[in-house]
Amino acid sequence: MTPSRFAAALSEHPVASHAVGETAGEIMERFGGDEPDLVVCFASPHFVGAMEDLAFALGNLLEPRVMLGATAVAVAGGPREVEDGPALSVFAASLPDARLTPAAFGVEQTADGAAITGWPDLDHIPSNLLLLADPFSFPVDGFLRRLNDDAVGDRVAPVQVIGGAASAARGPGGNRLVLDSRVTSAGAVGAFVDGVEVRTVVSQGCRPVGQPYVVTRGEGNRIEELAGRAAIERVQDTASEASEEDRSLMRAGLHLGVVVDEHQTDFLRGDFLVRNVLGGDPGTGAIVVGDDVSVGQTVQFQVRDAAAADEDLRELLSGVEADAALLFTCNGRGRRFFGVPDHDAGVLDQLLGPLPVAGAFCAGEVGPVGGQNFLHGFTASVALF
Repeated sequence: MTPSRFAAALSEHPVASHAVGETAGEIMERFGGDEPDLVVCFASPHFVGAMEDLAFALGNLLEPRVMLGATAVAVAGGPREVEDGPALSVFAASLPDARLTPAAFGVEQTADGAAITGWPDLDHIPSNLLLLADPFSFPVDGFLRRLNDDAVGDRVAPVQVIGGAASAARGPGGNRLVLDSRVTSAGAVGAFVDGVEVRTVVSQGCRPVGQPYVVTRGEGNRIEELAGRAAIERVQDTASEASEEDRSLMRAGLHLGVVVDEHQTDFLRGDFLVRNVLGGDPGTGAIVVGDDVSVGQTVQFQVRDAAAADEDLRELLSGVEADAALLFTCNGRGRRFFGVPDHDAGVLDQLLGPLPVAGAFCAGEVGPVGGQNFLHGFTASVALF
């Protein structure tokens, strides 16, 4: 059998040592005795207490150049998503011509405020960064903004970041992150990947309703006016002109899409960075959204439903070819959202497979939109090798 360049394995054994044996054994068989260069593993909450032993054993058996890992409320492997019960999903890649640079990021308080630590010494502008973060101790948004701003300042394309936030815990200290033999419960871990093509797909799963508006008054995440009228009035206008189905979806959860590229004249699904509408102030007519929005930006209200999310993912993957994939999907998707099991992993397998896939249900997904990196919610972010 010809050794594979990529492999993935999934185990649902409740004992960590057995789960490692099953996944590592399958990958070693696929690689025909060769050692992978990159290993990424995702473990369900059942293995949080055993993560040190699990990572040590997996590293000893596979001996990769770089190994990343995180705990997650649910994991994906191949065409399956395991949302209940123990599971370990492992991805391995042979990338002999790639440059892999591991990094362990943290936060340090300085006189000028919080600073990101752990930047590796790089003698080149990196192309890709696989990033796994703890949402309680690491400012993913701020980290991505710095990367985006540095790229603009240097007038170069930013490093393409793909990944997600660990989701096995509901509070600080409960997640685990893996970087080679090191296991931590805080910060972020990553690997800069150069010399290999990594294509990203970011499916936000929303569709626009109504019409676009320009923000004419507001500050921070508070929008007071859209196209010269109170923002709440624009919400009411959009609802009154919408179908009954869309009005129902708006009541269930309204979102706002912020146009990424203002040079466009027409805006379609995928041209927006989608953020939640958190509430409104009837007294002033303002709405509050889950991110800062500047005066002059173009926005459009959005709705999210399972049909739109399914259509969006399928459309983005249509005509795409890949040898393997890492899947970072929101912990609000899955069976609860789609009504069926294995949706996102199953669509990947149906349209691109069969191919090696490993993934995690995340507490925030990272991926580029319009050439800049963002932290998303309710999104499926996919790294395609």
